[in-house]
Amino acid sequence: MTELELKYGCNPDQKPSRIFMQEGAALPVSVLNGRPGYINFLDALNAWQLVRELKGATGLPSAASFKHVSPAGAAVGRPLTAVERQIYFVEPEAELTPIACAYIRARGADRLSSYGDWAALSDVCDAATARYLKNEVSDGVIAPGYTPEALDILKGKKKGNYSVVEIDPDYVPAPVEYKDVFGVTFQQGRERSPIGEGLLENIVTQSKDLPQKAKTDMLLALITLKYTQSNSVCYVKDGQTIGVGAGQQSRIHCTRLAGQKADSWWLRQHPAVLGLRFAEGIRRPDRDNAIDNYLLGEVEETAFASTPGLLTEEERRAWLDQLTGVTLGSDAFFPFGDNVERARRSGVQYIVQPGGSIRDDNVIATADKYGMTMCFTSLRLFHH
Repeated sequence: MTELELKYGCNPDQKPSRIFMQEGAALPVSVLNGRPGYINFLDALNAWQLVRELKGATGLPSAASFKHVSPAGAAVGRPLTAVERQIYFVEPEAELTPIACAYIRARGADRLSSYGDWAALSDVCDAATARYLKNEVSDGVIAPGYTPEALDILKGKKKGNYSVVEIDPDYVPAPVEYKDVFGVTFQQGRERSPIGEGLLENIVTQSKDLPQKAKTDMLLALITLKYTQSNSVCYVKDGQTIGVGAGQQSRIHCTRLAGQKADSWWLRQHPAVLGLRFAEGIRRPDRDNAIDNYLLGEVEETAFASTPGLLTEEERRAWLDQLTGVTLGSDAFFPFGDNVERARRSGVQYIVQPGGSIRDDNVIATADKYGMTMCFTSLRLFHH
């Protein structure tokens, strides 16, 4: 197939709409079910690039949850703890594969933002992953293949209208890309700088401690940022993003937004939150909303079996102080040390960023004040 007609573009009044290849080449994607739209394909193709690159950099099955052309979350396929199974609504006895764990953790980074997401998988979608996807509110999935059982499960989602896209894993795009804005064509070389551990060698802080686990988290942060609308900042822990701040005009606002999401992810694991008892029949999205409001100090009476007591500020801070070993990545340099100050409040111990600010000395000194390890990559990762 050389082109695929779409229902409409970004908005219903934007017609005609299609995706196609120049000079009659075949599309690298095929639609196995449903009818993906313009924004769906933007999410799918950006998300596929992320998970393909993350799998290549770490050697681990990788997944992403995309919304509006930025990742709500990304992760590698490490096993889930009992607490993670609870906060991500996974049955205790459910058998999970590495690629299923990768997607569950990617979606669990920011479940509110992942509502109605586009899922991307680095590996063939299996039945375990499909069963989890079927119970979540999601618009579609892209993967290099599907087992027959997985495809059958997904075809039954959304009354048979769930979008399932298969991509050729061997497809390599042209080295030059084009984009039209207001009738003007832009051209640039595709961002192909390799992201690997070689980027992490320039440690600029007094602390040189950088365990392998932190290196993997740094690679995850950088690759996530590469496909996030700029400005962007990303918090990562144990092979999973826990907060992504995308598309902000100010870098400190990125750091605050992503930090707030990281805090919420950790607070969801507080014993008081784990002990919440929901009213019978409350669906997953309503539980997510109720938990989010609870953490904001509001209680939706109808969501709970009994009215829960709210966490005090002292209880919240005491729990947040237990979050440690977090990695922070930034797609461009930190202009001030205030970003490091905010990061510290969310358990950040490792930072990776391009460097190059006229105030690098101040940023490094702030990291040194808290014993952090910071790498300069000299690689900016803006994405628009």
